Amino acid sequence: MRPASYRPISERAASWSATALLVLSGLAVGCDRDAADATARPKGNEPRAVRVVRADSGTLQRTVSATGALAAVDQVVLNTKVAGRLAELPVDLGSPVRQGDVVAVLDLTDFTLRVEEAATALAQARARLGVPHDGSADQVDPGKTALVRQARAVLEQARRNHDRLTSLHDDGILSKSELDQADADFRVAEARVQEAFEEVRSRQALVAERRAALRLAEQELADATLRAPFDGVVRERHLSIGGYLQVGASVVTIVRVHPLRLRLAVPEREAGSVRAGQLVRMRPETDGQNPKKIAEGTIVRLSPAVDEHTRTVLVEAEVPNEDGALRPGGFASAEIVVEAEQPAILVPTSAVTTFAGVTKVFGIADGRVIEKRVRVGRRAGERIEVTEGLGAGEEIIAEPGSLAAGQPVVAE
Repeated sequence: MRPASYRPISERAASWSATALLVLSGLAVGCDRDAADATARPKGNEPRAVRVVRADSGTLQRTVSATGALAAVDQVVLNTKVAGRLAELPVDLGSPVRQGDVVAVLDLTDFTLRVEEAATALAQARARLGVPHDGSADQVDPGKTALVRQARAVLEQARRNHDRLTSLHDDGILSKSELDQADADFRVAEARVQEAFEEVRSRQALVAERRAALRLAEQELADATLRAPFDGVVRERHLSIGGYLQVGASVVTIVRVHPLRLRLAVPEREAGSVRAGQLVRMRPETDGQNPKKIAEGTIVRLSPAVDEHTRTVLVEAEVPNEDGALRPGGFASAEIVVEAEQPAILVPTSAVTTFAGVTKVFGIADGRVIEKRVRVGRRAGERIEVTEGLGAGEEIIAEPGSLAAGQPVVAE
């Protein structure tokens, strides 16, 4: 009996033939691919074309790098000086305001009535003093007022009567008691003149008091309208129209956005070269749309002490922000220009490669690549400073890519 896996010899021979054909086909395809790859690859001894540049001798600014944050020069919370109901609030979050612009108005009805009441009281006091009720001069000559003139007239009459009765008494016609009465009347008249002067001064003081009350009422009327103290932007609105505000209630917060204050933490070892008036170039980290945007400012203040925890010195710069592109509170990195110009050897940044901590450039000698170890310094746009290992005018490969020492190359 035949086993289940038994196949005739003819079937097994056909299966071996098919397997052999598949193997031969695969070997043929692999050989074709190897031939095509060999054709596509350049020959190992063919020189590679490269672009050559010269190391330039130029100048660079010496800078100190620091990080910090932007802050508003001025920020104020506008509070009410008087109590009342909020009637108008023409600004909201982000509203730009100019100095003197109205940002809130309380209901003015009560304040207007108080002004009218104070003005009427002042007019009455001025009328009692004897000056025009609508004038601005509150001082008068007491001797020219009606009250004093009347008292002086009575005093003059009492003097004449006293003189006449004295003459009659001397002639023996008038009794002593009648002369004493005339003398008393004369002294009372003198006292009334003095009283008239005091009354005039009292009325002048009352006019001054009424004038102050009018000014106070006018000031309260003015305080019922809140105005922007400087050019800026509304950072926050605290209330809504219709609410009753007590004295001191917060209404809006205004922040000045031009200029801004840049606060930088300068390392202690670099702080000695920083001075007021030096140029600052800053790059805001929050500017995602234009990360290369650079703003310039000027150092205006330096802290006299070193922070014991961070070993840094606080430096403040003033940065113009007329277009409002910068925002207070944003983080920024900056460079402080401490020296305007310094000689330097400059090469394209693409010519410098760094691998395993070794920085180098590539040159050409006898048609082959050579390596030159260098030390680099400051960057200036698309160029970088070489401080060691390369001299001005030396030729180097601009874009070495994957070149290696000894590889044949040809300059374009």
